[in-house]
Amino acid sequence: MAYDSTNIFARILRGEIPCKKAFEDDHVLAFHDIHPQAPTHILVIPKGAYVSAADFGATASDAEIAAFTRAVARIAAEAGVEGSGYRLISNHGPDSHQEVPHYHVHILGGRPLGRLVTPL
Repeated sequence: MAYDSTNIFARILRGEIPCKKAFEDDHVLAFHDIHPQAPTHILVIPKGAYVSAADFGATASDAEIAAFTRAVARIAAEAGVEGSGYRLISNHGPDSHQEVPHYHVHILGGRPLGRLVTPL
């Protein structure tokens, strides 16, 4: 999947579409999902143009990777879900239903989330 600079997250990063920010630094933007699947549902995106976790891991700088990892932990703590627990989800490709071709992590929490996947 090639990076599409017109994807919704790229447009949010450029300020073309508003978002409810949860966190921002030089490398990361986090914002509340407009269709939350849990009481806490925050999307965390790198500011660079990365399609997936594989792309991010292979081509992002060490500073970007460290900033992203630290931001996810900080955002979960600031959202108040660190103590009760939370789930991180990052979809990659069509089988996972990745909808936006910009690497992102969902932080979900605030209630029991049930099983990760349904058994076969």
